[in-house]
Amino acid sequence: MARVTLKIGDTSTEVGCRDGGEARLMQAAALIDERWEDARRAAGAGGVNRVMMLAALMVADALIDERAKPPPETPEGRALDALSQRLEALADALEKAGPSA
Repeated sequence: MARVTLKIGDTSTEVGCRDGGEARLMQAAALIDERWEDARRAAGAGGVNRVMMLAALMVADALIDERAKPPPETPEGRALDALSQRLEALADALEKAGPSA
């Protein structure tokens, strides 16, 4: 088990993680630390626990925003859109042509 020292706000804490998971854990802590000052201002005199909760909620809010975004375009998606448009154009042409004899 690896040990990592994380710094969030003014606090450093050593935590354990799976070997190889150190970088990801440090990234997670950095996401919370990025919002620390805003959370501290919002918490007022609420104490460290309240600041940590607000910072975590800010990270969660950003995650919700990211999940709500449409998925990135892929070559497959563009091909399906093009195929769909071609099929719709073909269906329109057949409707305009009317019944065949």
